[in-house]
Amino acid sequence: MEQGQSAMKKPNVIWFIVDQMRGQATGCNGDPNVFTPNLDNMAIGGTNFPDAVSGYPLCCPFRGSMLTGKYAHNHSVKLHEDRLDPSLDTVTDVFRQNDYETVYLGKWHLAGFKESEGRSALRTVPPEGRGRFDTWLGYDNNNSQWDCYLHGHDGDEEVPHYRLPGYETDCLTDMALGRIAARSESDRPFFMVVSVQPPHTPGLAPAEHRHYQAQQLTLRPNVPGTCGAQARIALSSYYAQIENIDANVGRLVDGLRNADLLDDTHIMFFCDHGDQMGSQGRFGKCVPYEESVRVPFLIGGGLPMRYDGRKSGNAPCLVNHVDIAPTTLGLCGLDVPDWMEGFDYSHRRTGRNFQERMKQEPQSAYLQLIGDRESSYAWRCVVTRDGWKYACVKDGEWMLYNLNSDPYEQNNLAFHTGYRQKREELKALLQQWIAKTGDDFPVPMP
Repeated sequence: MEQGQSAMKKPNVIWFIVDQMRGQATGCNGDPNVFTPNLDNMAIGGTNFPDAVSGYPLCCPFRGSMLTGKYAHNHSVKLHEDRLDPSLDTVTDVFRQNDYETVYLGKWHLAGFKESEGRSALRTVPPEGRGRFDTWLGYDNNNSQWDCYLHGHDGDEEVPHYRLPGYETDCLTDMALGRIAARSESDRPFFMVVSVQPPHTPGLAPAEHRHYQAQQLTLRPNVPGTCGAQARIALSSYYAQIENIDANVGRLVDGLRNADLLDDTHIMFFCDHGDQMGSQGRFGKCVPYEESVRVPFLIGGGLPMRYDGRKSGNAPCLVNHVDIAPTTLGLCGLDVPDWMEGFDYSHRRTGRNFQERMKQEPQSAYLQLIGDRESSYAWRCVVTRDGWKYACVKDGEWMLYNLNSDPYEQNNLAFHTGYRQKREELKALLQQWIAKTGDDFPVPMP
């Protein structure tokens, strides 16, 4: 147990998950437009992973990996709107086995509901499909931030559908704060998830945060002129939602501090994937470009470094979706089960076994899109810590970028004869990941 915590007391942990927020969209990660003072404070006082990636830049498969610690081809959520098999082991089970109270609030998107068959927010996720949380108050999917309905169970009590009284992120944070304020010293440690839909489209946000004027925004250099006007309008809404998210992160930190729980609670802030927002002439996700696959990932809370030697500042690690569950367990001093496929990066925050663990950190990350049933659109990608990215489609080359000299991916080297050796080197690395994870994707022939 770390210095500063009672030898008998296990730390709490909160996941604050947002949807479709790209990693570049914070002040601490260099965005010149958005105002994120609370996330920036977390990056300074906690640990920021600016190179974190989404190993599957699509909501449902990412969330399946987030909970199981497995790659999508090794769990049941391989495609959008697939169902998480209730028989699969998850991080929640490990916490319950270690006498944690487990609470889930907000967006789930793992029930297998098809939006084409009716609004998922108004359908009931059956108890067996709620991930075995002690309390689960959420919805499967809902793209309407001011018209959000929850249902589920609060302990043993079943809760029917009810409408949140205001903006989704505000209301879900209120719910988390209420539970934090009601805790007593004798309560079990908790694992709490606060999962919100913003800054996903549509771009709705409380009026007090809508002060980003479209015409004054600085666009990324890889946004073509033909997309400029659309990108500016979309970003003005996007940033307003992110500023609201940041304000609610600040409220959560203040609530923990007021309840005298901040020193005993790890706050993990992350996202399922990013959004192109006009970069490369695209909007949305599902592609291996930087704006789609880089995600924010920060760990705050707990005692600051000056007290107990914990690490703070930037950690140049390729934290991936499969690493979230192992890292969470590591933060709490719990053993990572062997069925999880990810890496435990908790030493980057706690300082435990730092030098030894740092030597074991992966030097690359494996990303994928399995593709839908109606098309052959699928890809695999590898990103390295020394700044290279290679991606291919089935039996075809696609991307090769040197992110050190070309961070905005404007010079594709995949078909450049002068970089054939580098391409084949990265292709071999990708093939190693495919074999290691039990995938069956056909990479292009040399």
